[in-house]
Amino acid sequence: MAWNEPGNGQKDPWNRQRASGRKTDIDGLIKSLKSRFGRLGNSGGIVTVVLAILLAWLLLSSYVIVGAREVGVVLRFGEFSRMLAPGFHLKLPRPFETVTRVQTTQVQSVSVNARMLTSDENIITVDFNVQFQVSDARKFLFSLGEPPPDTLRLAAEAAVRSVVGANDMDNILTSPGDLPAAAGTVAAPAAASAAAVIEPKTRETLQQQIRSALQKTLDSYNSGLVVNDISFQNVAPPAEVKDAFDDVNAAREDKQRSENEARTYANSVLPDARAQGARVAALAQGYLAERVARATGDTTQFNQLLKEYRAAPGVTRRRLYLETMEQVMANNAKVVDGSNGKNIINLPSERAPARSLTGVVQSAAGAVDTNPAQEAKP
Repeated sequence: MAWNEPGNGQKDPWNRQRASGRKTDIDGLIKSLKSRFGRLGNSGGIVTVVLAILLAWLLLSSYVIVGAREVGVVLRFGEFSRMLAPGFHLKLPRPFETVTRVQTTQVQSVSVNARMLTSDENIITVDFNVQFQVSDARKFLFSLGEPPPDTLRLAAEAAVRSVVGANDMDNILTSPGDLPAAAGTVAAPAAASAAAVIEPKTRETLQQQIRSALQKTLDSYNSGLVVNDISFQNVAPPAEVKDAFDDVNAAREDKQRSENEARTYANSVLPDARAQGARVAALAQGYLAERVARATGDTTQFNQLLKEYRAAPGVTRRRLYLETMEQVMANNAKVVDGSNGKNIINLPSERAPARSLTGVVQSAAGAVDTNPAQEAKP
């Protein structure tokens, strides 16, 4: 078909009406809408619309998708019906059944700041944080009269007050690093055991006590909550008395520093003292062994002399006397003979030779010797 055939250029080569780029068939569109809405005026059109709406309502409200970290709680006419695990589930449409999604794996937290009274009647400001999770979605939704975070906040404050009120301020303000170090080699075992008995509670111990008390309270409420952790963010005296407490803390730090210096000095001195004590003990043991050995030897020698003396008293007495006189006179410059002290022999030197003293000792011994045969009697 040629492009210039009659038709005023309103048809294309395929004999279709050519769209005009300058105006839209507004009138045709309005007429079409009027005809459609006109058909709804009869009863059949109304029924069709109602059925379409009901079908859409059924399709959109007859299923639910529960997230991977959620649990669905189904209510039928407002009453608990069942629990839904994560995934796709069918249900009755609204308002017959409704589904409430509860996060069970998400860790939530509440913060509390309050002034509390300690057992020693001091006031401190405690700022703490509680981390918790939902363990039972049904109890979480229906067992608490107030919103769960508010109930948890009140229960946590009560638990903290009970623990803080049973401890003094030093225990509450003490952190693990503030505790004195073990005495080690300085303290005796008995002192160390006594220190272990009176050791103050650390902050972690108090937090564990608060966590146990809070969990016990929440379980009594059937709250469906589990406490993961309780941590003190800040524990300090009130601002009105902060300067006085700063002075006390400074004094405590000075005390701790002095104790550390004393321990350092003791650890440096004690090894030398122990070494000296061990050396003195070793010398004493050596002296003891020497004295015992000497006494044992002297006893043995005396027993042998006694045996010889009993066999020959005169000979043994003479031999002992000669040996003793030789030892004594060897260190003396003057020697007295045995002539009843009438003659004094002056030696030419300060110390006489051993050979010259032998004859003198023998001559002196002859004056005091008696008849051995007479003394050999038993």
